[in-house]
Amino acid sequence: MNKEKFKKYCKNINIEITDELYDKLYKYYELLVEYNKKFNMTTITSYEDVFLLHFYDSLCLNNTGYLNDKKTLLDFGTGAGFPGMVIAIVFNNINLTLIESNAKKCLFLNLIKQELELDNVNIVNGRVEEYAVKNREIFDIVTCRAVTALPIIIELSTSLLKVGGLLMPLKSNIDEEIKIANQIINKFNLSFKNKIEYELPITNAYRCIPIYIKNKITDKKYPRSYSAILKTYKNK
Repeated sequence: MNKEKFKKYCKNINIEITDELYDKLYKYYELLVEYNKKFNMTTITSYEDVFLLHFYDSLCLNNTGYLNDKKTLLDFGTGAGFPGMVIAIVFNNINLTLIESNAKKCLFLNLIKQELELDNVNIVNGRVEEYAVKNREIFDIVTCRAVTALPIIIELSTSLLKVGGLLMPLKSNIDEEIKIANQIINKFNLSFKNKIEYELPITNAYRCIPIYIKNKITDKKYPRSYSAILKTYKNK
């Protein structure tokens, strides 16, 4: 995938990648490869794979149609910044909070923030369920990518959403996860809104984004500790 093909693929999902934006993404790529030599950030390091499987895949959150207005968005378990940091670079109308428990990855995220002069990003070194205790009902959108099963995502993050906010994780094949999630969404005051399905170019890999809307304030007993959440859902 060269520069022009990347721009073309992004245009197909209603994103205009200017030369300035591309240069920022390319700088991100260079820093990712450099930092990866010191710390294991990702197994995906070739130019083609980073731009397709990390950058383009992250930007597919725009398939939902909810990134156009000024919003607050939380991405938890962001790792090396996917999808959150990519969204921050391309969508300056979005105020991002990125949560990552690995301190070395947070150092990298802060480096990207500094080098690319991103003032719409807040980086938190911690666990989402702990952050959620003191930061309830404040985000318009919560997302994550390749973190854990959908029912666990729901309990970990629903309290962070404003009433009317949207939970939109980036997933692949999750039909069974959705069935389990639909059994618990009522107690978290969520409703299933839609599921956006698409394929990545070149690989034709299937992707989907289930969308849940929050109807009422979350009961303060949620989220529980991660060990309690995992114990509840590990056999489902």
